[in-house]
Amino acid sequence: MENVDEAGGGSGGAVPVTGRRRLVLTMLRESRSPLGVTDIAERVGVHPNTVRFHLDALVESGRVERVHAAPAGPGRPPLVFRARPGMDPGGPRSYRLLAEILAGNLAAGPEPAARATEAGRAWGGFLVDRPASPDAPSREESVGRLVRLLDDLGFAPEERPGGQGRIALRHCPFLELVDTQAEVICPLHLGLMQGAMTALGAPVTVDRLDPFAEPDLCLAHLATAGAAP
Repeated sequence: MENVDEAGGGSGGAVPVTGRRRLVLTMLRESRSPLGVTDIAERVGVHPNTVRFHLDALVESGRVERVHAAPAGPGRPPLVFRARPGMDPGGPRSYRLLAEILAGNLAAGPEPAARATEAGRAWGGFLVDRPASPDAPSREESVGRLVRLLDDLGFAPEERPGGQGRIALRHCPFLELVDTQAEVICPLHLGLMQGAMTALGAPVTVDRLDPFAEPDLCLAHLATAGAAP
């Protein structure tokens, strides 16, 4: 069996297709009809098992799909393959540019901090994992759910011991934007935490976020919900 020039079968949709796998994919895209394993193997000049390996990876990544050939006699029709229509899911992404555009749009409008906080509140309420029970959660449960949400979003949160109601955020998922868009990024994070606590019906909220309270972390301060500032 020929050497395989890709590392694994499941390349994933975000991994570029290279080498022989790219050749198989190009062949399927250029073909007017679906192709079988034997057809592809003969055209590429490799063993059918090698072709199956690459086809399995392309199917898993969403670039190729299996279909049944038209019946040519008794028995189950053979499987053939065709390129899935649409754009390549493994193409490059520019989510940072999108984030910069959206943050810049918020910053350019009136009251950018207030608008960013409100946007964060809406998303915090949407993202938080709400309890199944209709009863209001305890403080401990509410903070625990907030910490899990922040962890899922990449903030690397740590609840500070000592009963002072603080959560350290050791990572900023938008760190590259903070230098130029801190006026909206930090309020957005504050609003997200507030929205999550409101959606939970929590007895506490986050009343303040201190960006870079220490060189390696930001600090979110908890307070009793509804308390006067």
